[in-house]
Amino acid sequence: MKAPDDLLYSKEHEWIQRESDIATIGITEHAQKELGDVVFADLPEVGTTFKVNEAFGSVESVKAVSEVYMPVSGEVVETNESLLDAPEKINDDPYGEGWIIRIRLGNPTDLETLMSSQEYSKYVEEESQG
Repeated sequence: MKAPDDLLYSKEHEWIQRESDIATIGITEHAQKELGDVVFADLPEVGTTFKVNEAFGSVESVKAVSEVYMPVSGEVVETNESLLDAPEKINDDPYGEGWIIRIRLGNPTDLETLMSSQEYSKYVEEESQG
């Protein structure tokens, strides 16, 4: 499982990359492998504000529909509209072209509750043994 070092991770299997007061969010490689082939992504409206752990959309695969949760609080400033026509980008490149939303951080200290790449890898390993 790949978990890039420059990202932070949530226990709900979302990743976040901060660039100043804007952050990009997507689901992890582990999450997309668990889901299987993604066939649809439900994206929020730009301008919507979400709290930590609030569902902001969903990803539908051939197996199931899974909600996607906010790892931090913030306002949606951009959605990856290319996913509407090509949701498989989430499977092909979850940390690149498969990003889901960009937000303006509501509270940068929310990032302190997230896991590093090493912590996330250990978490996934323990979760799969559980």
